[in-house]
Amino acid sequence: MCGIVGYTGKRAAMPVLISGLKKLEYRGYDSAGIALSGESGIIVRKQSGKVSGLSDLVDGEKDTLSLSHSGIAHTRWATHGPPTTLNAHPHEGNEGRVVLVHNGIIENHNALRERFKSAGHVFKSETDSEVLAHLVEVNYDGDLLAAVKKSLKEVDGTYGITCMVKDEPGVLVVARSGSPIVIGLGEDETIVASDASAIITYTRQAIYLDDNDIARIEGSKVDIESLDSGAVTRATSEIDWSPDAAEKGGYEHYMLKEVFEQPEAIRNTIRGRIDLNRGTAILSGLNLTPRELVDIQRLLIVGCGTSMNAGLIGEYAVEDFAAIPAEVEQAAEFRYRNPIVGSRDLVLAISQSGETADTLAAVREAVDKGTLVAALVNVVGSTIARETGRGIYLHAGPEVSVASTKAFTSQVSVLLMIALKIARAHRLSREKGIQIAKEIQRLPELVQQVLDCNDKIAEVAKHYADYNNAFYIGRGYMFPVALEGALKLKEISYIHAEGYHSAELKHGPIALLEESMPVIALLNQGPGQDKTLSNVAECKARNAPVLGVITKGDEEARKTCDHVIEIPACPQYTAVVPAAVALQLFSYHVARIRGCAIDQPRNLAKSVTVE
Repeated sequence: MCGIVGYTGKRAAMPVLISGLKKLEYRGYDSAGIALSGESGIIVRKQSGKVSGLSDLVDGEKDTLSLSHSGIAHTRWATHGPPTTLNAHPHEGNEGRVVLVHNGIIENHNALRERFKSAGHVFKSETDSEVLAHLVEVNYDGDLLAAVKKSLKEVDGTYGITCMVKDEPGVLVVARSGSPIVIGLGEDETIVASDASAIITYTRQAIYLDDNDIARIEGSKVDIESLDSGAVTRATSEIDWSPDAAEKGGYEHYMLKEVFEQPEAIRNTIRGRIDLNRGTAILSGLNLTPRELVDIQRLLIVGCGTSMNAGLIGEYAVEDFAAIPAEVEQAAEFRYRNPIVGSRDLVLAISQSGETADTLAAVREAVDKGTLVAALVNVVGSTIARETGRGIYLHAGPEVSVASTKAFTSQVSVLLMIALKIARAHRLSREKGIQIAKEIQRLPELVQQVLDCNDKIAEVAKHYADYNNAFYIGRGYMFPVALEGALKLKEISYIHAEGYHSAELKHGPIALLEESMPVIALLNQGPGQDKTLSNVAECKARNAPVLGVITKGDEEARKTCDHVIEIPACPQYTAVVPAAVALQLFSYHVARIRGCAIDQPRNLAKSVTVE
């Protein structure tokens, strides 16, 4: 994996493909390559390193390569084999007639490789993807679609592929199973990608392939079939954001831009979804009547990483507001442990991209078990959104930086509204519902107050940028914020950071407290603050530096800390959002001071579509 672009049509293909790869750089990658169909066959150019290096490489041959009107390109995030030029995509078949790019993992690649080696094939890379190129070429007999179809029936695993063959110039064949493919429809042209951000410059009309779909594309003609049957029809969707939304807009990094976009992103998330008169939320995407809502006796939230941390906040809110059990489970664990779910449970899958492999598998497991399933995603038309058929779009806009920021706070905002909606169908009074609804509406204002303190947070970050380890602690609603804060710091600054419930500090981690182990403590006013203040005293007694995230004006908390970041006064259930934003800024400035690659941290990809 990680990024795929394909083009066939009236334009010169090379600039379109390079432009698409640059749009996909945010996903994280280690090498890049391009293949162009020309009069003499297919020309492949690839190298380890950045897309800019590939662009310089092909620019030296632009007089020749610009004659091509079809091609494929790829940014690779290493899975099988290190990030070398030979392991970079595109990959060729044994005779160089077939060329393809591939996201996903071919699980039976070793057996196929041995079969082909016995037949005299020579492999140039260590990748599983090259094996698939050899397989398609072996099966090719004048019809690329038929060859790809036959080949995919012989492989186990996941894939999103775009393929071309020397004998059919101008033709692309694409297919997906577990790894996204979107087809952009233009005038006398078609653009293929693994992410809509690569096609939005040229068209907003898109077809999202379902699993086991395979399509033959030539110019603007797109014919889609199912691997198991004949022709199928897929709906055309309109991408609802502009190309400008995915640009830096004058900010030094995408992450900083997206942190500062959070007031507007949250406004977009909650706009039209709060009913102050009735003290409830309007979430028509859930497609649940009050009678069906009151029948829900347990909420089970599944997600990975940042989405799982947001889910933990949702767990607290649902149990507090609605007084029904809520659980959060890592999606891969749910997927493999044969979970117990019933007809009166609601499984809520959270994924920014809507393509996270483990979360998608958890959705399918829940559907197979006959329980009610809904999704909370940001990307319209994504697989999880389509397969659940009910849920809520964040409308947070494109999130380019690998480190999730506005998606997280938008997820929390929606989870608070879901908790309110379920609670009003159970026992929550209208008056209490109105109070909660008003507090949710304040979220953009609360976030803006934190953003206004950006310079102060940058100054605080200077004191912590030279440490190589850190603990984050919090209680109640702030425990998931501690987990998310630690995740952000380790993702973009490469500092080893761990989040703990404050009470767990004395159960092992306290042994590591010393001058070189700073502690970031969530100390805002509310239930449990006195206990966390006691934990901070334990840290100070062991000479650990303490940075406190405190409620503005709380002098008692200020006195216990070496440094503080203030957030506005608000209830615990909404305080999680400004606290998270404060920690996002702190992580950003620590990483900036350390000179880290903030938007593309090492070893990370934006959307994890393999296990």
